[in-house]
Amino acid sequence: MWLEFLAILAGFALLVWSADHFVNGAAALANNLGVSTLVIGLTVVGFGTSAPEILVALTAAVDGNAGLAIGNAVGSNIANVGLILGLTALVIPLSVSSQVLRREYPILLVVTITALLLVIDGELGFYDGLLLIFMLAGVLFLMWRVAVSGSARDPMLEDLEAEIPKTMSTGKALLWLGSGLLLLVFASKILVWGSVEVASWLGVSDLVIGLTIVALGTSLPELATSMASALKGEPDLALGNVIGSNLYNLLAVFSIPGLIAPGVVDDVLLSRDMPAMMVLTFAIVGLAWTAKGVRHINRIGGLLLLIGYVSYQGWVIYSSLP
Repeated sequence: MWLEFLAILAGFALLVWSADHFVNGAAALANNLGVSTLVIGLTVVGFGTSAPEILVALTAAVDGNAGLAIGNAVGSNIANVGLILGLTALVIPLSVSSQVLRREYPILLVVTITALLLVIDGELGFYDGLLLIFMLAGVLFLMWRVAVSGSARDPMLEDLEAEIPKTMSTGKALLWLGSGLLLLVFASKILVWGSVEVASWLGVSDLVIGLTIVALGTSLPELATSMASALKGEPDLALGNVIGSNLYNLLAVFSIPGLIAPGVVDDVLLSRDMPAMMVLTFAIVGLAWTAKGVRHINRIGGLLLLIGYVSYQGWVIYSSLP
């Protein structure tokens, strides 16, 4: 069993490293080809932090472990808000002023409710996954239209622009892009294999492993990005990273098991996990959204989010015990 745990740890480490190289390579290549900074920021950089979740979900669904893929998507959203945003706000209280972010909160809420409604019948089907993909395209188009029509520069977009490599050669960008993608695929393979074996050894479902160990590990890039952004005085990017990642997780990751391995979902997903995700989504809206002016997510708010995450993880582990 040590080999399986080692595979999980190695998978996590490789996912974080390869995702960073993949995103930097893709962003630099797009920049060298003349793609606008706005498009790169909203697509390449946005997808980049969700690349581990996407690759793990794809690998798990292809291997017939749809529960792990679903748990990864839902669990990552819960970790993003409860753990990552909670820890970040505890270190540095976050002030939010971005116009784009204020428009993204309602979108995230609508997408979260839609995901719940799609599985409320106990199934995640092919057409459910297809609907989420169409919604993803619509959200990206809406974000692009809002950004290009803005009368003033948005601080989040300025922060995103600063993250794009401007001096990397095309050859190096292709090297980073290719090696990052290959390592992402390899890392997801060994992570899924180790996770499935550990789940079998512990006598728990793939869903539980996806909600706990895998979700925590694949959320490490978001933790690193949000914490670094907050420490650099970029609170909009720190919060926008979480909001954007949650949107991609529901639209790009949650759709994968529906498209590749449609079927029945675990009853506990509807009674425990989806409601927990809804509660935390409403919590972030209540803590960080306001119709005008600047709103702060202070340390008390961060502590509440962190307590919510720890309590949820305890609930999952306790309810999974024989």
